[in-house]
Amino acid sequence: MTDAYAQSGVDTHAGDLAVELMKKSIKATLTENVVGGFGGFAGMFDVSFLKNYQRPLLATSTDGVGTKVAIAQAIDKHDTIGQDLVGMVVDDIVVVGAKSMFMTDYIATGKVVPARIAEIVSGIAGACQQVGVSLIGGETAEHPGLLKPNEYDVAGAAVGAVEYSKLLGPHKVQVGDVVLGLESSGLHSNGFSLARKIVSDSKLDYTKTVSEFGAKSLGEVLLEPTRLYSGILNDLLESQLADGVKAMSHITGGGIAANLARVLPKNTTLDIDRSSWTPHEVFQVLASWGNLKLTQLESTWNLGLGFAVIVKADKAAEIQAYLNKSVKTWQLGIVESNDCTLEGYVQGAKGVDGGAVRLLGSY
Repeated sequence: MTDAYAQSGVDTHAGDLAVELMKKSIKATLTENVVGGFGGFAGMFDVSFLKNYQRPLLATSTDGVGTKVAIAQAIDKHDTIGQDLVGMVVDDIVVVGAKSMFMTDYIATGKVVPARIAEIVSGIAGACQQVGVSLIGGETAEHPGLLKPNEYDVAGAAVGAVEYSKLLGPHKVQVGDVVLGLESSGLHSNGFSLARKIVSDSKLDYTKTVSEFGAKSLGEVLLEPTRLYSGILNDLLESQLADGVKAMSHITGGGIAANLARVLPKNTTLDIDRSSWTPHEVFQVLASWGNLKLTQLESTWNLGLGFAVIVKADKAAEIQAYLNKSVKTWQLGIVESNDCTLEGYVQGAKGVDGGAVRLLGSY
């Protein structure tokens, strides 16, 4: 008998096969805290350890990867987009000082191709393993007619926990604190609408190489996965240097100044010298193709800084050395109290009435 649902374009058998293919990679992320194993209607996580907290706080974040998935689809490479998803979610959670415990994912596609779905999920699971997070649930939805057969989008959510007394944020930041910047791996998962427009206007092909990037295809260069920061940062927060950390910022949409302004207290300022670091080649090449200056892109791309940590001045050198073991880290500036009405300051962002940040000098 013909399956009526299959006639409408939804293949439940393909969905079942996709689950079988992804099962091994998901199981590798599961810890002793996961209850109920794989395949239930709801993922369950034992949080009885939170009884040892004085005032446990749960932290949650949800996000997607944006139009970067269009490049993955253009070159039929889907094994890295999962890391982008994990990075966008768990690295928001560590900003408040929390450690992510578990994550769920959602994939919507025009047609379930089991191998492709498994490839995406294996990337998610692999990234979860890197940062000690259990992937305890997810959903793959087939949407024929809404999405083309080769189109898909991904989203995810994670939950973490932090002791209230260890909560990071603007309330801990003081004048004189030092701001450290951590190197990004590239564009991460922001500003791809602009990147894709530049490539389209330049009439370039994602599957082809370009002289500026050597042997890798343009698509592979742009798909460089988002750097994962929460592993080293959670280690830092469990080290003897933890009391030197005041606040953190994940440099995502909005750029460096806006995201740092969100985690500074009102009536404080931060001047960042652009010569403190050198933006990645990918930013410089895309800017040249688009006939744009890097300064015009500061509210769109991370320009080589994917994360920032605000620390006590007397611990700054030690913390920078600690972070440098895993990711290149620079000192960007010092929190001050200046007139934030001066030209060039970005004050607050995303509804947060915070401090003010500006970038000065030249790259």
